[in-house]
Amino acid sequence: MTIPSDEADLFSDEARLDPYPIYDRLREAGPVVHLTRTDLYALTRYEDVRAALMDWRTFSSARSVFVDPQTNAQLEGITLCSDPPEHSLLRSVLGRPLRPELMRDIAPRVEAAADEIVGALVDRGRFDAATDLAEHLPMTIVSDLVGLGEAHRGKMLQWAAAIWDVQGPVNERFTAATPLVEEFLGFAAEEAVPGRIVPDGWADQLYQAADRGELPREKCPVMMLDYVTPSLDTTILAITNMIALFAAHPEQWTLLREDRSLVPHAINESLRVESPVPQFSRVLTEDHEVDGVPLAAGTRVALLYGAANRDPRKYPDPARFDITRRPSDQLAFGRGEHVCIGMNLARLEMSALLERLADRVERFDVLAARPLLNNGLRGFEHLEVQVTAG
Repeated sequence: MTIPSDEADLFSDEARLDPYPIYDRLREAGPVVHLTRTDLYALTRYEDVRAALMDWRTFSSARSVFVDPQTNAQLEGITLCSDPPEHSLLRSVLGRPLRPELMRDIAPRVEAAADEIVGALVDRGRFDAATDLAEHLPMTIVSDLVGLGEAHRGKMLQWAAAIWDVQGPVNERFTAATPLVEEFLGFAAEEAVPGRIVPDGWADQLYQAADRGELPREKCPVMMLDYVTPSLDTTILAITNMIALFAAHPEQWTLLREDRSLVPHAINESLRVESPVPQFSRVLTEDHEVDGVPLAAGTRVALLYGAANRDPRKYPDPARFDITRRPSDQLAFGRGEHVCIGMNLARLEMSALLERLADRVERFDVLAARPLLNNGLRGFEHLEVQVTAG
């Protein structure tokens, strides 16, 4: 069977700003499309992407999940780039502070911070939803919980964005990000160590687990990537995207204000329509067919979450933002062994802000917006809004 090919550059500025025409074209071209610029074989349809995420034995993460071969080789063995049983061991340690019962313990703290920031911003009437609102909980509550210390708090967003930029091929953004990634790895190895980080914070707990023999001590510095990158940019972008969608669809905001049971569905729908992390890759461990299309062992496959979440085979009228849709099966958090370890924390933050905004805001109006250009992320760098209180 001939696999269709496409010269689309998913990492060009144009594609980062508006990938959806490309996604539509790839989905209709076939179940698998060879992206010739990056030599990736793209899966864009919901059922195929979900099936791949659920089958870690065939669609392996152990040879890393990014694009650039050299970067992939360097990252093999970190939590994101491993398979069971190693992945299960690392994830069990990472996930301890994120267990549901511990999320319940920190919920009052998150809710109090949400009360404070929403009250202040609504009283102001005009603010940047990306920086003033969306960054607040991750950069106060979450960075405190990770416990890397105050001195480097201001660098954490730069480091996290840079780590996402090296997800792509070696383009201008990748090259600019590389020194920042090296800076973070140096900080993690040399400065973010017991005695210099917050005692009993999440980072410190990694070293405590190593001292108990639960994981190799040399894994601890790079495992901090797993707290810094998912807990900051992705949640910040998800919150900002959600505000932009409600501003563009005021009737949906009215529905939410009238029925708070729609809050979890609104979160899922916003993540479906605008997935902050549009893709990761996997490598086939054996010859495999996707919808009858044969692929050889060793093929690197791109799983395009952003395309799958807008597949009309799964979601009718998929570009429409509809919080009554209830898409709990959206793929923005992934699925299977590598489902987002921090999704309960992200949902807690998003819910706390939505509830309080719904109490205070009648409508949002976007005054100015600047999209983020990043190889691994999608959303807004700035989103200035005016709110009508009510």
